[in-house]
Amino acid sequence: MTEARFLNLRAESAEDVPPLSALVQDMALMAGDVGYDRRARRLILLGNRFRWEAPDPPTRVRAMLRFEFVDRAQRRDWPALGEEVFSLLAIEAGEGAGGRATFTLFFSGGPTLRLEAEVVDVTLVDLAGPWAAAATPRHEG
Repeated sequence: MTEARFLNLRAESAEDVPPLSALVQDMALMAGDVGYDRRARRLILLGNRFRWEAPDPPTRVRAMLRFEFVDRAQRRDWPALGEEVFSLLAIEAGEGAGGRATFTLFFSGGPTLRLEAEVVDVTLVDLAGPWAAAATPRHEG
């Protein structure tokens, strides 16, 4: 396996979000790995990110995706059990009322998270070295 590079990337505008979305596509996590701290205005997702930037051989890495200055977080069709595994498929960034940042996170099986934040401040950090993945995720449409 080639030398692994740990990602530590930050989005500060809506235009910065699509590259982060591509890098976290197929990040496997459990509902219990998503935490919103209303007082700190922070939402964190911990998961096993497929390394799309180095897909051969297929590997995953433990990663954290952090949204700062979040004033509102809404869940739709969220799994009741915290141990159900699902995948993050995409993140869309937009602009809400008063120029506030909005994010919609889409997950496999239908769950979504909708966030409203003061500004765009999203960070992706790899937390550990890679390990072999069973396969490369496939999307059929």
